[in-house]
Amino acid sequence: SYAKLFARMKEKNIKKIDLRTTYKMNPKTVDSLTKNKSVTVDTLMTLCEILDCQPGDLVEYVKDPDSIVQ
Repeated sequence: SYAKLFARMKEKNIKKIDLRTTYKMNPKTVDSLTKNKSVTVDTLMTLCEILDCQPGDLVEYVKDPDSIVQ
């Protein structure tokens, strides 16, 4: 989940449009974040630079209830 990312962005007054315009992030990447899809570690590192934080401040593992791994 990227809920922590969006909370951090709100604290810093950074909007999703800012990721695309000011920070030149690919719109597909921003869309993936919005939909809680996977992104590259490079993307996470870029977000850490932008938000002055660590990766754990941006993402949280949430187990998929439909996961076949027990």
